[in-house]
Amino acid sequence: MIMRVFTPNELTRHAANKYLGVLIAAKYARMVNEFPRISAGKEKKLTTRALEELASGTVEYRVVPRRRPE
Repeated sequence: MIMRVFTPNELTRHAANKYLGVLIAAKYARMVNEFPRISAGKEKKLTTRALEELASGTVEYRVVPRRRPE
């Protein structure tokens, strides 16, 4: 099996910066983990799948500002 390496440039094409890209991919991987596996057999790791989908632009997201306690 070949290991896929994602560069910061790949992630910043579809995210504002590399840190936001990693955060989005991690949250997306957690979301994918909640759904039952559709395909049987050996599949990619969730983090690899999330990074691939973010790098290809298929993940839609929005940034919601955090409310500050008053």
